[in-house]
Amino acid sequence: MYISSKLLLSIAPVLLITGCNNKEKRRAISARPNILFVINDDQSFAHTSFAGSRFVHTPGFDRVATNGIYFTNCYADSPGSAPSRGALVTGRHHWQNEQSGQHASSWLKKYVPFVDLLEASGYHTGYTGKGVDPFQYARSEKDSLWRKGNAAGKGYNRYKYKKGTPSDLRTAKGIGMINYFENFKDFMQQRKGNEPFYFWYGSTEPHRGYERDSWKRNGKSIEQVDVPGFLPDSEDVRKDLLDYAVEIEWADSHLEKMLNYLDSIGELENTIVVVTADNGMPFPRAKANCFEFGAHVPLAISYPKGFPAGRTVDNPVSLTDLAPTLLELAGVSPKGMLPMSGKSIVDILTSKKTGVVDENRKYVFSSRERHSSSRWKNLGYPQRAIRSTDYLLIWNIKPERWPAGAPQAIDKKTGKTVPMYGLDKDGVHHSDWAFTDVDASPTKSYMIEMHKDPKVQPYFELAFFKRPEFELYDVRHDPYCLKNLSGTDEFATIESEMKRELLNELKRTSDPRVTGPDKEIFDSYKRYSPIRDFPEPDWLKQNN
Repeated sequence: MYISSKLLLSIAPVLLITGCNNKEKRRAISARPNILFVINDDQSFAHTSFAGSRFVHTPGFDRVATNGIYFTNCYADSPGSAPSRGALVTGRHHWQNEQSGQHASSWLKKYVPFVDLLEASGYHTGYTGKGVDPFQYARSEKDSLWRKGNAAGKGYNRYKYKKGTPSDLRTAKGIGMINYFENFKDFMQQRKGNEPFYFWYGSTEPHRGYERDSWKRNGKSIEQVDVPGFLPDSEDVRKDLLDYAVEIEWADSHLEKMLNYLDSIGELENTIVVVTADNGMPFPRAKANCFEFGAHVPLAISYPKGFPAGRTVDNPVSLTDLAPTLLELAGVSPKGMLPMSGKSIVDILTSKKTGVVDENRKYVFSSRERHSSSRWKNLGYPQRAIRSTDYLLIWNIKPERWPAGAPQAIDKKTGKTVPMYGLDKDGVHHSDWAFTDVDASPTKSYMIEMHKDPKVQPYFELAFFKRPEFELYDVRHDPYCLKNLSGTDEFATIESEMKRELLNELKRTSDPRVTGPDKEIFDSYKRYSPIRDFPEPDWLKQNN
């Protein structure tokens, strides 16, 4: 593997620490790269100005991408927060992590995150905002198998905005109260001497809910919006997308402050900056789906001291690749962690090439199980997906289930089944009544309330209706995943090859859905967030 001379000089001392005296050890540690890790909550790949968005402006992200490497094809291991974040910090597919790979379940201590190894090797570590969540961590000594603290590290969250005061600079009411930048400064001020640092900045934006029409006072206009092709182009949807953009820009503004701060204290040159998101945008047919706008996330990485800058990489990469990559760059052995499925991308980062840098890196994988409580007895919607540079293949393992959640819930107050699609007698949609794997939003309500409109109906069916077992998309020409090519003669060879590679990976990594012994185990893990009630599904009645 080729390593640039700059990078070699920066990490080589670390590899020799063992045989040094204390003075030499301190000098070696000070030469190790710092790491600023930035992860937004629910942002699709297309929504940075660097990627060409007209309605989202991200100067912080753009700075990292311009001065580093921009990845056009980065994929979350799962299109939902908890499994994606769990996979990221362990370097393992979420199906390998038992309940620690499932939404709103418990984190077992045996799934050691890479931050533990960085801390043990001398890094000053911490996080602000949203860590590796939502998970249930140990509440008492009785939870002896559970991890005690957040898998992102030690929390730095004491600095918060005070609502209604002049110091409250938030640009929308839906934005969280945590002052990410001030907490980052607090973290940096507690650093001892020149010890290297690792900091996780986990913005809670642009996770819903949004303040409606916050875009109006944030310099935006309806005409700016690029509406994804899987959503109806209506005023309601455009406004919702603008409110989403306001929250992305808020998160980015704190990144920009952090970059400026590091530059002002002379640390930016020796800091690896990683900026990404855990999954895609919280809109129908995006988040909680393995389609492009659900699992394809932004990724930019810079390291002025070590990486040739100004490059764009087209190789498919996964968020699971980041754990082995950052450990290698820090000169830290992965010993103590369970075997990782992710592969280090140091060779790509240190290369001078653009485009497809590594011809052998052809595929990445994404999947989902349970997201929200959305089906009878808390059942999930299992998907497995494989992505190449040009194509996406999705395996819907239980196509009889509703992908967006059941179309009717049971009202806990009355015990009765609510009307179809969650529409009351006046035709008003109640988001908690139906399709609850899709976050409540003006867009969701608009699509359901207008589902009989011929202009809206196709989008409604794409987002909420049942799907075939296999889906194949030419994502280079069809990024919105509108035309299913599975089963066509023209793409039979491609589909066959991708099915084979997907199955091989699932077998290699012992996915219970394929290898057992309990293929339904993911639906059995305890959930620690509220559970809704749903009527018995039709497919179960038919089987009985």
